[in-house]
Amino acid sequence: MDLSYILNELGEERENYFNAIAPPIIQTSNFSFRNVAEFRTALADEYEAILYSRGNNPTVDILRKKLAALDGAEDALVFGSGIASIAVPLLALLKQGDHVVSVAKPYSWTVKLFERLLPKFGITTTFVDGTKTENFENALQANTKLIYLESPNTFTYELQDLPAVAALAKSKGILTMIDNSYCSPINQQPYVMGIDLVAQSATKFIGGHSDVVAGVVTGSKAIIKKIFDAEFLNIGGNISPMNAWLLIRGLRTLPIRIQRVCESTRKVVDHLAAHPRIERVIFPFHPSFPQYELAKKQMKDAGGLFSMVLKANTLEEVEKFCNSLKHFFLAVSWGGHESLVIPSAVSIKPHEFDATNSTHRLIRIYVGLEDADYLISDLKQALEV
Repeated sequence: MDLSYILNELGEERENYFNAIAPPIIQTSNFSFRNVAEFRTALADEYEAILYSRGNNPTVDILRKKLAALDGAEDALVFGSGIASIAVPLLALLKQGDHVVSVAKPYSWTVKLFERLLPKFGITTTFVDGTKTENFENALQANTKLIYLESPNTFTYELQDLPAVAALAKSKGILTMIDNSYCSPINQQPYVMGIDLVAQSATKFIGGHSDVVAGVVTGSKAIIKKIFDAEFLNIGGNISPMNAWLLIRGLRTLPIRIQRVCESTRKVVDHLAAHPRIERVIFPFHPSFPQYELAKKQMKDAGGLFSMVLKANTLEEVEKFCNSLKHFFLAVSWGGHESLVIPSAVSIKPHEFDATNSTHRLIRIYVGLEDADYLISDLKQALEV
């Protein structure tokens, strides 16, 4: 399906709403029926009906069609946050006594999900180094029901060989799920490579304007319906029509925004890789990256997120660099118009800082839509300080 068609036409029946270019925001909780027979049919299968906006809503439905098509999948569900798009499907698909094999170092709230929430329901998780497919195979148990991936992760960017893991899982009758937030559907389509469920934080590149919190999961109609019919409706983690409309707006410019971000990031990374105050850069599309060839094989490009290890002897030096930046915001997240920076040291207590530990000197940078030279100049002056 053509990308331009997906972003600008798919799901938009403009003749139904006065031929408006932008779809309407159907800001309603409830929908009425012409007769009892129609009402009965809707209640019997809410997945196929528009009954109540906790389930389906016309504005959200347009977004679902577009997001599924972007991933090459059959259907999508949209949630009120990225972590909801991971947690709700797992609660729907796993049961007491099940086991998960997860890649090591996923998103921090995903770690909490596996270590704190799921054990309450008798679900256990084994974390493995995902850079080698055999590590997943070696960790499988008789009760393993799901392999969880995040490729790349969003601080040190380790990749998994997605077709290889998908093939392994299918041979064992095990489901696979991935957090694809780093790449977005523009730069990587895990579903096309055989992964069953693809989640991402739509807060990031899909929204693109740092004004919406949302998540999406895509997959086959059968799996999406299973999630929808139980946990999605029961937990009620749906997105509002207004936020769905904002995400549709974000999709209009998604390819050109990501193209700009990718081009600028390469320039910034190349500059920093040669800077004497930088020990190393960590970026999947830089030749120094250990899995560079795999990145080029399964990703179309790398997004605006990379990390660097600062040559520093004290926490004060790390903080001084970050505090000296004039055009980068100190903030979490990524994917918006603004450039961001977050030092790993922000998550440790000052007395725990160890200069010999490179992860304590790690700084994650997101390159936004600003001019690359503008950002390079800011980084240069902060490094000099």
